[in-house]
This record gives sequence, structure tokens and C-alpha cells, in this order.
Amino acid sequence: MKITNVARLGAALAAGVGLAVAGLAVIAQAQTPAPLKIGVMEGFSGVYGDLTAGEVEAMQLAIDDVGGKVLGRPIEILSADHQTKPDVGAAIARKWYDVEGVKMITGLGTSSVALAVRKISQEKGLIDINTGAASADLTGPACSPTGAHWVYDTYALAHVTGDAMVKAGGDSWFFLTADYAFGHALERDVTAVVKAAGGKVLGSVRHPLSTQDFSSFLLQAQASKAKVIGLANAGQDTINSIKQAGEFGIVKGGQKLAGLLVFATDVQSLTLPVAQGLVLTEAFYWDLNDETRAWTKRYRAKKDKLPSMLTAGVYSSTLHYLKAVQAAGTDDAKAVMAKMREMPVNDMMTKNGKLREDGRLVRDMYLFQVKSPAESKGKDDIYKLIATVPGDKAYRPMNEGKCPLIKG
Repeated sequence: MKITNVARLGAALAAGVGLAVAGLAVIAQAQTPAPLKIGVMEGFSGVYGDLTAGEVEAMQLAIDDVGGKVLGRPIEILSADHQTKPDVGAAIARKWYDVEGVKMITGLGTSSVALAVRKISQEKGLIDINTGAASADLTGPACSPTGAHWVYDTYALAHVTGDAMVKAGGDSWFFLTADYAFGHALERDVTAVVKAAGGKVLGSVRHPLSTQDFSSFLLQAQASKAKVIGLANAGQDTINSIKQAGEFGIVKGGQKLAGLLVFATDVQSLTLPVAQGLVLTEAFYWDLNDETRAWTKRYRAKKDKLPSMLTAGVYSSTLHYLKAVQAAGTDDAKAVMAKMREMPVNDMMTKNGKLREDGRLVRDMYLFQVKSPAESKGKDDIYKLIATVPGDKAYRPMNEGKCPLIKG
């Protein structure tokens, strides 16, 4: 009888200790703030894989620069490959928002994916910041109260590169265009610039994304006798089309190639002997000034690769978002977006940038020419600056974009 009582007492004590431990665990959990979850979604494989490598590391740099926390909460990164497929991107976004509790998604290269994710973000009232997608429709018909377009768009690429080429005598064009939303938008916007400047478009041909053989498309461009062949594509497609144009002797024959969306990483893949003389528009270059060089050194300690304007853009957008969360005192999307618009954007990439009501970040853009091997002082010394174009000249006026948020 006594043994039974002792056993019961021991069981009761054990149960009490268990409840106490469980209670302490609940209290500790309640006292530990939930992490602020942010996501970077990109085409990390395939045609744009080389361009997007390093974006997670760039996001981490931004987190480091706010001390690893915001509003006392740790910051957690989620990353995913949308495989350049709109349905995959939309499914990831829906899961991140609904299940994972993600508050902001950045990256989002590939315009068709970005437009699909924009719909999900708008439906959920959550923030998407496009750093990789180019279609200017993201601040036009597809604009959103909680959406931003950060680095470049088809309008700016068209006006900076296209206008420079026409002024240099390239008044007849033929387009080699990636056959999806980005390519169509870029061809449309450059065509408008060429025609406004008194030039003419002699034709265009559309190629599938990730095609390997550009010979039939390049032969049509060559036969057009256009002074400029506009490459309305990106990533490996641009690299392959430029390489194969060299094999056909297109530039030696007197025609010029206009790389309408070219990245520093593309130029390094092409090499200077192949890319020299190419005129292009970028939003960032590692060797612009002391600040860009210092940031690049920090970035390369995490990812030993030349940063593109995409990786720099993920850093910039993440840093501004986190600063806005801190300033707003909440992660509520509308309050954070209001702060993002109110606060000027200042970092190694952007000075006194302004986020407009249509979601467009207005910032300087740069016109570069690829150096010749004789001009280059090393593997990473690839550009010479031709012109700095102020944001109000580079980007579409807000009242011309057909954004439903803008009245009049």
C-alpha cells in the first residue's frame, strides 16, 4: 500500500514537472518574436541562371546591414527557382504567402513570371519588388498598390540604348526578339523610340526562349540590310545570338548589334574580343566609384563572382524594404509601402531614388560601351561610361503608363 502511494506521488510530481517545463517552453516561445520572412524567387537555373547566381548572398548582405533583425525580430530568407514558368512562380508565391507567412518577395526575373506573381501578391495585399523582370507593364496596366519595379524596365532600356544608337546614325532596325512578354515589350518600346527619332523598323523575327540555334533568325536580320540589329532577349539567348552573329560576320559586314538587355556577367561570358564596342544600358557597375567597389568586395567575400545589376538590385530592394519596416513599426504591407515611397532610396547603387505611386523606382541609368582588350586593365575591367541618364529622362512619365492607380 505504501509503495503504491509513493508511486502515485512520484507520478504526480513527474507530471507537475512536465507541465512546468511545458509552461516555460510556451512562455519562452511567446517571448521569442517570430521571424520576418522574406523571399527571393528567380530563374536560378536555365537561360538566366548565370545572371541570378548570388542573389541570396546579396539579400543576406542587406540583412547584415540592418544588424540581422528588424523590430527585434530575426529575418529569415526563403529562396526558390521558378524555372521561368509563370504557373510555377504563382504556385510558389501562393504557398509562401499562405503557408510560410512570407511578407515580401523580390527577384522575380522573367516578365511572364513576374506578371503572374504580381496577380497573387495583389490578391493577398502583400509586397512584390521586381528586380529582374523588365516589362514596363508592371508599372502600367499591371501596377499594384503593394508592388514595385526596382532596377530597369523596357522603357528605360529602349530610351537609353535605343536613343543613343539612333543618334549615332543607326536609323534602320531589325529585331531579334525572345518570344514572350519581356521580348515583346522590349521590341515595342524600342520601336517607339526609333520611330520617334525619325528612324524606321524594317522587320523582326521571334525566337523561342532558350533556343540554341540562331542561324535562321540571324540570316533574316542580315538580309534586311538594317543598320542595327536589336537583340530583344537576355541571358544565354543574348550570349548565343552575339556569338553566332560573329560567326556570320554580321558586324564585320557593317551592321551593328544593339544589346538591349546585357549584363556584366554576359560580357564576361562573351569575352572582350567578341563583345568589344557593344553599347548597352545598366543600372549598376561594380567599378563606378569607391562605394560600388567597396560593396563588391563585401559581396565577393560571400559569392566570388562579378555582381550584376540583378544581384545589386536584390540588395538595394531588400535594404530599403527592411528600413521601411523599421520606420513603419510594423510589417503591414500598406504601411511599409507608404514608408518606402516616403523615404528616399540611398545605397551603393542608387542615390536619392524615389519610389513613385505606380511602383516605379526612379533612379539614374548608365550608358556603357564594352572596352576593347587593349583598353581593359584586367578581367573585370569591361565597361567605359558613355553617359549618365537622370531617372526623369530614362523612365516613362507616370501619367503615360496607364496605371489604374494614377488618376488623369
